[in-house]
Formats: sequence, C-alpha cells, structure tokens
Amino acid sequence: MKTKTNYRRFLLLWSGELVSAIGGGLTSFGLGVYVFQTTGSAGSMALVTLLAFLPGMLLGVPAGVLADRYDRRLLMILGDGLSALGLVYILLAMQNGGASLQQICAGVVVSSVFSALLEPSYKATVTDLLSREEYSKASGLMSVAGSARYLISPLIAGALLAVSDIRLLLLIDIGTFFLTAVCTAVVRAGLESRKRQDRPGFCSSFREGWAAITEKRGVLILLVLSSLITCFMGVLQVLSEPRLLAFVSSSVLGVAETICACGMLVSSLLLGMRGLKRNFACVLSISLLLAGIAMMGFGWKENLYLICCFGFVFFFTLPFANNALDFLIRTNIDPARQGRAWGLIGFLSQMGYVVAYASAGLLADRVAALRQITVGQGAADVIKMAGFLLAAVAVLLNGFKDVRALEENEKTTHSESL
Repeated sequence: MKTKTNYRRFLLLWSGELVSAIGGGLTSFGLGVYVFQTTGSAGSMALVTLLAFLPGMLLGVPAGVLADRYDRRLLMILGDGLSALGLVYILLAMQNGGASLQQICAGVVVSSVFSALLEPSYKATVTDLLSREEYSKASGLMSVAGSARYLISPLIAGALLAVSDIRLLLLIDIGTFFLTAVCTAVVRAGLESRKRQDRPGFCSSFREGWAAITEKRGVLILLVLSSLITCFMGVLQVLSEPRLLAFVSSSVLGVAETICACGMLVSSLLLGMRGLKRNFACVLSISLLLAGIAMMGFGWKENLYLICCFGFVFFFTLPFANNALDFLIRTNIDPARQGRAWGLIGFLSQMGYVVAYASAGLLADRVAALRQITVGQGAADVIKMAGFLLAAVAVLLNGFKDVRALEENEKTTHSESL
C-alpha cells in the first residue's frame, strides 16, 4: 500500500539519480568538446550522441518487460553499475595515447546498453512508491534531476577542462554510477519484495504493454506527436555545442549552457513545490509553442547574450511540457502494466531523437558547405528550421479532442475511485 512515508524513499532514489545525471552530463559535455575539437565536424559529434542514445532506446522495450517481471530496484542497480564499463574502456584508451572516434563510439554503446535497464524500472518504481497526489510533485523533482546534466554539469565540466582534461570527467562519472547504485540498494532494502507470480511469456508481456498504450486514442496520438517533438528538440540538443563552439571557448560554452539550463531549474522547482493542477493539454501545447519560438531565436544571431536568453526560455518550457505529458499518460494507463507501457512509450516517443541525432549534424555540415559558411552558422540555420516546425506541431496538438479527453477521463476515473 502506498503511504506518504514512501516519499522519503523516493527522495533518496531521486538523489541518486541526480548525482548520476550530473556525472553523465560531465561525460557528455567532455566527449562533445573532445570530438568536435578533434574532427571539426558536427556530424561526428552527432554520431557519438546517436550511438550513446540508440542502444538504450532499442532496448527500452524489453527492459520495460523485465521491469514488470523482475525486481525493479535490482535492475536499476545492475544498470547503473555495469554501465560504467563503457566509460572505463574509453578512459583506458585515452590513457594509451588518445581515444579514436571508433573507440569512443564503442564505449558509449556499451554504457548505453546497460543503462537501458534503468529508465523503465525507475519510472515504474516511482509509481510503486507514490500516491496519485504525489505524482505531479515528483515529476517536477525528476525534471530537476534531468536538468542537472544541462545546468550543473556544463559549468563544472568547463571549469575542469580549463585545468585538466576529459579523463578527469570520466573518472568522476564512473564514481557516480556506484554511488547511485548504493542509494538504490538502500531503497530496495526498505521495500517489501514483490511476490513471485506466474509470469506470461515475453511476447505476451509485450502485447499487453502495447494494449495498455493503445486502449485510448488520445494516448497514442500523444506518442506519435511526441516523436515529432523529440525530433525537433533533439536538433537543438545536438547542434547547440557546434553552434557556440564556433565563436566561444569550451569554458565559456559551459557557462552559457548553465545559464540556459537555469530556465529548467526555475520551472522544475516551481512544479516541485506546487505541481500542475489542471489544463494539462493546454499547458502542453503552449509550452511547446514557446519552445519552438525560443529555438528560432537561439539560431537567429551570433550573439552570446541573445543565445543565452532564448536558451533560458527554451529550457524553462520543458518541465511544463514533460509534466503535462507525463501526467496525461501515467494516469490513463493501468498501474500493473506501467513497466511494459513505459518501455514502449520510451521507444516510440524517442524515435524522434534518433532521426535528429542521425541527420542534424550531417545537415548542418551540408548547409555550411553549400552556403560557404562556418559549421556553427550551418547549425544555426538547422536549429531555426526545427524551431519553426516545433511551433507548428504545438498548434496542431491543440486541435486534437482525444488528447483533451484524456484529462476528462482521468478526472472521472479518480472521482469514481473516491
């Protein structure tokens, strides 16, 4: 039975994920700078991002099934601990004279494969621990942890790179994996073990997860639109560093990324204290519209102050969009099938990132070559185009009655449960 005392366990679990996010951000920032400065190509930088992301996305579906079949906290411990292996490989390669692009790609793939165990189990564990009234507040805090890799990590990484090199960042990240595993183990020890039951086969579990997200047309529409949304947002994520490194140093880049991510911190803290109460569909649409406009401003001019201002607005909108999207989906799916459902949701919604990571860097390089401009200016043009398309999708989203109906369905279900 869910009780309020479980919120303290959630906070411990969240603290571990916050530390892990900071460590992951250090590695992400450091590898991005290292690859771009070594190759001078946005495409190579995007390739590393893609290969760090793709295995986790592809394995998210079976990981979701595992989250419903086995101990979710144990899967989180294994995922955190074993994902350090890929970073150890990159570190050893750098100790022997410098890591090649191929070695970096291999290392991030290994790390991503084991990290895939984490996400569905983590989200399903939040549902295990908390009551319905605590979901929105928890979502705000989870956004804070997610923002740490953009808010805290770049500032620390930029400062450390000024006095050391990427090997120090890798060492710190490796250490955070094990600290996170310890926090998860403490939470696991304080929870009653799940009783073993007759489990359906893997294919049957997969079908049940698919049924859980297709029972309501509005949920399926949200997932399709989420793929488009993540595609456009992924363009900014993968091209923001080439955009800035064209005219600033890595230490200035770290400060700029931190300033931009402060927007996510501010809105996440607001949501963590109060949470959203109503009009989730409307909040989602407005947040995405503002995010698209901010992306267009981000690519408008090669001016650090303007870029930081528009970046702040972009990140400010994300927790509102994520909170609304999370609530609309979470409250319209059977809790018993949430592990399977979240695995599929992660796979479908993040397909857009795959498209962005695979194409945005190459497109920026191509635009730069055709227009005979710098790679940073080519990245700016691609970011502006993606921002316009994101704003268009936000307007389109507001016209779907089935999405708005999800909020009404949730209110009716909650009233009946009382």
